[in-house]
Amino acid sequence: MTWASIDLNADLGEGFGRWRLTDDEELLSVVTSANVACGFHAGDAATMRRVCERAAERGVRIGAQVSYRDLAGFGRRAMDVPPLELAAEVAYQIGALEVFARAAGARVSYVKPHGALYNRVVHDTEQAAAVVDGVLLADDRLPVLGLPGSRLLEAADKAGLPVVSEAFADRAYTDEGTLVPRGTDGAVIADADAVVERSVGIARSGTVTAHSGQRIPVRARSLCLHGDTPGAVGLARQVRARLEAAGVRVEAFA
Repeated sequence: MTWASIDLNADLGEGFGRWRLTDDEELLSVVTSANVACGFHAGDAATMRRVCERAAERGVRIGAQVSYRDLAGFGRRAMDVPPLELAAEVAYQIGALEVFARAAGARVSYVKPHGALYNRVVHDTEQAAAVVDGVLLADDRLPVLGLPGSRLLEAADKAGLPVVSEAFADRAYTDEGTLVPRGTDGAVIADADAVVERSVGIARSGTVTAHSGQRIPVRARSLCLHGDTPGAVGLARQVRARLEAAGVRVEAFA
């Protein structure tokens, strides 16, 4: 499936106190949707407020990037959280971000899981349902952003929530359309030219070359640009410029 337009999203606000990981100011001049860390894997109240204010000024949509409670592991460690507890923590994170979004004259426009939770809800029906329950607790109209074919998007669709599929130009795919786990050789694509070409291919043809070399379909309304990689801002600008040059409109889905 191809789109006449595509959204560009990036993970922002991934700092804590004096420590900052992402160049939020510059990335907000490129992306159309900001996945804002809500304090569980990164982020704090002051950071959330600042990113929401800057996003609102630029017309960038604000998304709640919810996570397992894992600051030390940046939300990338596998955890077993009871469904009722996970649902409450998801709602809690959305609610915290909503305060700062509304204060900035905007609102939380969608929800996207982060890290280990993102990967878990691709296959885990119970954890996916818990995330959806948390979204419903916070706002039963919020779109959910996730991997095509995931249990998360299935559960969200069943619950009546809008679902939005996304793709990753800088991550390797398995033949089944899932992400190659971090730590595996070649899981993260560092070559800028390759990332740019993959971005255009995803937007124009709805396909990408998997880790095996096989061409696979990727249905994506949004393209994720990782903000914590070296040269992230320059790469994001290249991707947007090439998409627009290829006739693809870059605009928010929400």
